[in-house]
Amino acid sequence: MQSRVERRTRETEIRAELKINGRGSYEISTTLPFFDHLLASFAKHGRFDLVLKAKGDHEHHLVEDVGIVLGQAFRKAVGEKTGIRRFGYAVVPMDDVLVLVAVDIGGRSYCSSGIKFRYKQVEGLSTELIPHFLESFAGEFKVNIHAKLLDGKNEHHKAEALFKALGVALSMALERRSGGIPSTKGVL
Repeated sequence: MQSRVERRTRETEIRAELKINGRGSYEISTTLPFFDHLLASFAKHGRFDLVLKAKGDHEHHLVEDVGIVLGQAFRKAVGEKTGIRRFGYAVVPMDDVLVLVAVDIGGRSYCSSGIKFRYKQVEGLSTELIPHFLESFAGEFKVNIHAKLLDGKNEHHKAEALFKALGVALSMALERRSGGIPSTKGVL
């Protein structure tokens, strides 16, 4: 369960190498330090081995295109989805913050982010780009993502707990089990 995806546009240049059943090792450089930190938390807690190199002309284009590339990398690595658990969830505390993320690797994309930020930026990253990243990722991976803030106010902790919870929930959903396609339809 691994893949390599590259995307080159007039706005961005991105390369990702992903191993789903990894150890949580990562090498990430997007030119946005806090975004790097969020992606590192995602990889570490999801136990995904991730090499990601990205550069771009603007923060918005970079975050959106990283979401696209990571979604494509996960979809490619998962393949036919035979034997996966399909559903996953995580409730992650981080000091004052408590975040819930649930996912369905069901072949349809939907994203509901109930995590609102009080400030326009956290650690130099525009907070409006966090749900936009999730939407881009879900759209390309063809998954459902539901994220909810259950408690807390610290902006850094909200974002970090969200990415950790997403990693844990996806790791659970991608866990291999015996059996075929986890759907009464027979396809995902």
